[in-house]
Amino acid sequence: MSSDFCAVLLAAGQGSRYRAVAGASEDKLLVRCRGRDGSERAVLEHALLALRANLERVLLVTRPDNGGAMALAEAHGCEVLTLDSAGMGESIAAAVRHMADCAGWLIALGDMPFILPATVGRVLRALEEHPLVVPSWQGRYGHPVGFGHSHRAALMALGGDRGAKRLLGEEGVYELAVGDRGVLWDVDTPAALGFEGVAPG
Repeated sequence: MSSDFCAVLLAAGQGSRYRAVAGASEDKLLVRCRGRDGSERAVLEHALLALRANLERVLLVTRPDNGGAMALAEAHGCEVLTLDSAGMGESIAAAVRHMADCAGWLIALGDMPFILPATVGRVLRALEEHPLVVPSWQGRYGHPVGFGHSHRAALMALGGDRGAKRLLGEEGVYELAVGDRGVLWDVDTPAALGFEGVAPG
């Protein structure tokens, strides 16, 4: 596991698209699904485990009222930062300030349970050589995205609901082609809980 890099798992959103279909009381982060390894776990737990398999420090950013998410993070030895905001930019900035001493940050999303741990490892290895790494599947950018220490100021300057996507338009982005469709697969609706091609590959 890498001791120099940290992971930020963003989970402070309201999940409104999911709730619109599944019901207002349903939290997509806590619903169970079958992961790439065949295990039945909460969506957020699959995402946490893929990061924890590769990193010692993982920070979950979630809402103060999401006790279920906080409990999962603490059960797997992750740090928790609560933020009363669904803005992705604000979440990233707060997380990087909280972990400012890291050599770099892997930005991941809590509603992406199908990324293989091996893919996370590949992004980390590429980050040792490149300051900005984004995995892609069939030419489409996905997650987690790796940022080296040189991007710390830019990440801390983010705000509102604008994430770090604008930084991917800069020169120097290393596109890491992967055969893992999980880098694109987020759970926005209940239908997305059934991943096409569950077996690792």
